[in-house]
Amino acid sequence: MATIRHSLHQEILQPLDERLLAYVQVNKALKKKNKPSYLVVSVTKDPPTVAYIHQVKKSDKYTLKKKQSWPLNALKAVDGKSSTTETLDFDLHLDKIYKWTAENGQERKNFITVLYKESSNFPSKDRPVFIKVPKEWITTEMLDVPVSNGAVPMEVSADAEDYQALSEKEEADLQQLMSQCGFAVSNAEQFIDTLAKHLSILDGENVQSVLASEQQVAALMRQIDTALEQVSKVEAQLQSYDDVLCHIRTAMDKMEEKNTLIAIANKNNHKLLMELENIVHELELPSKHQIALTDADLTSPQSLQDAITAAKALQKVMNAKIHPGLLQLAAVQDQKKRFEKWKTKFSQILSHHLNNMFIYLGNDPGEFRAMIGPDLVLPKHTAMHRELSAYTELMHWCKAMDRKAFNSLTKVYTNSISKLYERDVKQFLEDARQRVAAGQSKMGGSKEDVASKPWLSVSVSSKSQPSASLLGVDRELWAQEVSPAERLRFDQVFERVLSELEPVCLSEQNFCVHFFELGIQKLRMSQSQSEDALSAKKDDPKTPSTPQKKIEKQMHEEVRKMMAEIFNCIEPEILNFLNHHEKIDPVFRMYGLVRLSQHVMSAQDTGSFLSMTFGTILVQVKRNYDRYMQTQLNSIQDCRPVRKGKCGILPFVYNFEEFARTTEQIFKDTERRADLDKWYIKLVGAIFEAIPIVAADHPKTPPEVIKMENFHHLYDLLSRLKIGVLDSQRKEAKVKYNEALKAYVTRYFGRPLEKLNLFFEGVQAKVAQGVKESEISYQMAFSKQELRKVVKEYPGKEVHRGLEQLYRKVEKHLCEEENLLQVVWRAMQEEFIVQYKHIDDMIQRCYPGSMVTLDFTIDNILQFFSEIARSH
Repeated sequence: MATIRHSLHQEILQPLDERLLAYVQVNKALKKKNKPSYLVVSVTKDPPTVAYIHQVKKSDKYTLKKKQSWPLNALKAVDGKSSTTETLDFDLHLDKIYKWTAENGQERKNFITVLYKESSNFPSKDRPVFIKVPKEWITTEMLDVPVSNGAVPMEVSADAEDYQALSEKEEADLQQLMSQCGFAVSNAEQFIDTLAKHLSILDGENVQSVLASEQQVAALMRQIDTALEQVSKVEAQLQSYDDVLCHIRTAMDKMEEKNTLIAIANKNNHKLLMELENIVHELELPSKHQIALTDADLTSPQSLQDAITAAKALQKVMNAKIHPGLLQLAAVQDQKKRFEKWKTKFSQILSHHLNNMFIYLGNDPGEFRAMIGPDLVLPKHTAMHRELSAYTELMHWCKAMDRKAFNSLTKVYTNSISKLYERDVKQFLEDARQRVAAGQSKMGGSKEDVASKPWLSVSVSSKSQPSASLLGVDRELWAQEVSPAERLRFDQVFERVLSELEPVCLSEQNFCVHFFELGIQKLRMSQSQSEDALSAKKDDPKTPSTPQKKIEKQMHEEVRKMMAEIFNCIEPEILNFLNHHEKIDPVFRMYGLVRLSQHVMSAQDTGSFLSMTFGTILVQVKRNYDRYMQTQLNSIQDCRPVRKGKCGILPFVYNFEEFARTTEQIFKDTERRADLDKWYIKLVGAIFEAIPIVAADHPKTPPEVIKMENFHHLYDLLSRLKIGVLDSQRKEAKVKYNEALKAYVTRYFGRPLEKLNLFFEGVQAKVAQGVKESEISYQMAFSKQELRKVVKEYPGKEVHRGLEQLYRKVEKHLCEEENLLQVVWRAMQEEFIVQYKHIDDMIQRCYPGSMVTLDFTIDNILQFFSEIARSH
């Protein structure tokens, strides 16, 4: 134990200039494996003394190292776990609760006792609480030796001796003594004798010193008695002074209390005065404003400005922030009633004036001068807006102060202005209609012409659609087609119509937003709600914030609602304009679709009224476009060719070129290209399905010829159009064309040398049965004589005559439009040469040396085909 004390003192406490009071070896409770450590109680050597608790750990190199330190005044409680039973556990409540298990019960007892002794010097409120600690450990009788001086009582320590570090002087004397007695190591007995001699000399000197100082002690005691008498006198005098001071302090306390009450009264009076002055200032309306409100003249500029100033002043005093308790004052209520009276009077004057002005301006002729010129222009009403702008602030005042009057004025304005714009829009679109129709009388495509010629409206399906420009209708039955120039004129006029509507609607919308303060109150409410939500979110992060997008949507809806009431004529009038021209030429709906899409897609504010209106119209136009394309699709499916004469190129194949060139010109590089491509695929797919159906149904022309000619025409057309989305259909058309050509050649060319072909089919059958080709001539049915008989039946003249008849038949089948006669004839020539080579090869293999040959050669065949083609 002395070794541990010495190590703790030398390695830990001496560098800190502290002395050891107690220590205990401990382990952390509830942990099976941990390194042991020491809890040490120490005090500083220099006054004022401060006690500390250190946790010291032993490292792997068996050296001690301080891990943590706490001042003793940081100790809040000591839990001994049990005051009756023996236990080694205890808790120290410092910055947190530390649970320890001591290795030795005596060390634990000594450690807790020293903690109690040192903490007993603290003020009572700062002393730690000792819980479940045996009472005999923390009694003063057991601590008669001051622990703070470094001595541990015998009852507390388990050792017979108490370790106390040497002071510097003692250490110096010991070193001097050791230097004088260098023989102490070699002769301990001599060294002990020397120490005994010195000790006896010192004892003698001490006795003599005590005897010599007896008289001085007696004198000192007399002086102490005298000092005690003087101290008693001083204490009596001080007690009298203290009584006087207590009286003075009581008087001063009463004076201070009175001064405090006076200060509070003065402060309250000052606040009351300030509050009354504030109420008077906030609720005061100058007399000139009162006159301007009750006798308002809104016709002259100066009077109008005075009325605006007075209205703002009235709004300010009526919205003054006054404490709710002060509103119960009779004077405040009377003043509020006067404000309400002036507000009602001025609101009536303002409503009457603006109501008359809105009705009068509803008959505004607008800027019709622009319509007289060569350009198509929708009249604007900037002058009307300019005149009404002078009343903007009063309109805002009315909205804030008299909501009922504001709503009534808003309704009057929308009713009057909507009639004005309805007149303008109708006249504007009528002018646009006339500009489009300017060339129809020359081109013969007006609706009067269509009505006078009922044959132009031939029905192709149950839906009774006009036959104009339908793919499945013969071109001769089409209504007289509108010229490209007229279509271009319609496109330009419709673009002008849409372009003119945008600035007019935007100008009116901006004016209404500013004049009627649309969405501003909601915006202010949202800002205040956002501020409240922000402050609430700081207090409570879980508080949801106001959704800004929802507020903006409400503002847009308010603006759109008012614009819809003012411009309620735009949507039906534009639809009537489009429907009128679509009856003349269904292609116009494609132009309408493209132009509307451009304006909808290019709109900066997609939530504006005009953008939403154009979007609604676009939906209807898109439906008409899809309906028109479906009609084209139905015309292909319902198409039936003329049953007399040759079939030729089917109408929907022939008409597809004109249709595709028109649509490509309209939809090129536009946003609606995908819609056209979708219908391209459907229409061409319907054409692919319809060609075989029509081919099988025609009584005159062979189906192979119909398929060959139409797929050839379709392939050539798709190759020239170069439409990317139809590239796979173009390749498919070529495949079907080749298949039809091969099928036609196979069917009608057949085998001109039929008997020879049958003869050699029998030869091949024998070979397949196992007869060698060199032994075929020994078969009776396939002898050389039989071969010669069959060969003699096909002289060159007969073959030429048969090919001549075949050419006439092919010429009769094919139409002149596709010029496929020479192609088919060449294919038949190649087929004939293939058959000829096959027969000649069989003769050479099965009848070698028989000198049997056909009456004509390949050169003769080429000559036959060439002569027949040239002769026709």
